[in-house]
Amino acid sequence: MAQAGPGPVSELADVVRRRRMVRAFLAEPLPTALVDELVDLARRAPAAGNTQGVAFLVLDQPPDVARYWDTTLPEARRAAFPWPGLLAAPVLVVPCVRAAAYVARYREADKASTGLGAGTEQWAVPYWHVDGGMAVAQLLLLADDAGLGALLFGIFEHEPAVRAAFGIPDDWQPLGTVALGRPAGRQRPSRSAARARRPLAEILHRRRWPPSAGAE
Repeated sequence: MAQAGPGPVSELADVVRRRRMVRAFLAEPLPTALVDELVDLARRAPAAGNTQGVAFLVLDQPPDVARYWDTTLPEARRAAFPWPGLLAAPVLVVPCVRAAAYVARYREADKASTGLGAGTEQWAVPYWHVDGGMAVAQLLLLADDAGLGALLFGIFEHEPAVRAAFGIPDDWQPLGTVALGRPAGRQRPSRSAARARRPLAEILHRRRWPPSAGAE
């Protein structure tokens, strides 16, 4: 029987369309096997040169989750925090990338001709961040597909303290933190959620990029 031609995968398309960032969670623990499966699938995202320079710090025990919030959001600041339900998330995942892994990979014989093994400064686009972003996106979609909620948020100025609290090596760069758990009822959206999505015709440029308005 002839196979149908290529087209959107309906189930995946449904997940992509419905996925939203979740900022309020139930404190209900998640099975360790489920969390491990999500991370195992997320790590299978595309990677430049199959470098596999992404790793995940998983905090799924209450004392560790509490230590994270004590490190990044001290008790004195929590009364003014607009999303208290975020603190109930039972699992926090910190995706990290290692730039040196990419330099080392591109020194190998099959990649040496690129010159990218000479150092991170040779990379016009830091693919460790690209690959890490793809792994995070995959984790967000997988969480939704498993009936969970997820939120990626930044660590920002708390990075040194998070590194120290959880022993993240100096040559690994945390990209942020992903909260995982079961959504808790009605969600309070961020202000960003009110921004309208740009139409496809505005961002899809076929054959060449059109000149900017007013350009000669």
